[in-house]
Amino acid sequence: MNMNQLWKKPPRIKVLEALGCIADRRIELISDYEAKVVSSTGERTYIVKWNGGKAIFSNDNGSIYRGYLGYPSIAFLMLKGLLPFNKRIAEGLKGIPWKRLNEKYKKYWIVESIIKRQLKRRGISEEEVENFIKEVLTAIKKLKPEKLEV
Repeated sequence: MNMNQLWKKPPRIKVLEALGCIADRRIELISDYEAKVVSSTGERTYIVKWNGGKAIFSNDNGSIYRGYLGYPSIAFLMLKGLLPFNKRIAEGLKGIPWKRLNEKYKKYWIVESIIKRQLKRRGISEEEVENFIKEVLTAIKKLKPEKLEV
């Protein structure tokens, strides 16, 4: 029996990156089952493919090299209504240079604290952000997304 491989739990920051991606209109649905996602720097385009159920594919680095559900897939599943979405937090995440921050600080928890400070300045409490991240990670755990073979 061929057991479908499950995606690993994504780093917390990827939930916020997915929201930022949606807010910045960097995800374009090509069909009900496919999307193109442009990176925060605009220099890369990722493809997301979905089978209409639990299986999803994305060719972003986190998905390909680390085996976790990457932000393009999370953004896609949010747009499809399979994962929670928060418009207020998304609006607060517009224009964040994700790649630059991740490369500069090398640690997601540092980037997350920078992002949370920025959101606080934009009137969104750390508690609200924390609750939303937990809500999405819990939903991902329940969904048990599988790796789509493409």
